[in-house]
Amino acid sequence: MFAVLSRATHTGPLVRARTVLLEQRPRIYSKPPKHKIGPGQSFFIMSVFAAALLVPAGWIMHHLPEYRQRPRPPSK
Repeated sequence: MFAVLSRATHTGPLVRARTVLLEQRPRIYSKPPKHKIGPGQSFFIMSVFAAALLVPAGWIMHHLPEYRQRPRPPSK
């Protein structure tokens, strides 16, 4: 009896996972994109992404001498 109940509880999550995967499958499309992105748009997007990553790092690197000259806060 215990073996039957334990199998029933172990197969439940597997069946639910399978149904979730089957429900999500129709949302995946394998067609070409409706709107193609040109080289100008690609360059603009990549430059904005690079700036978003590099500007904060550059700001920190530029102000490192100021950060080093600050007095340290008193320890408790």
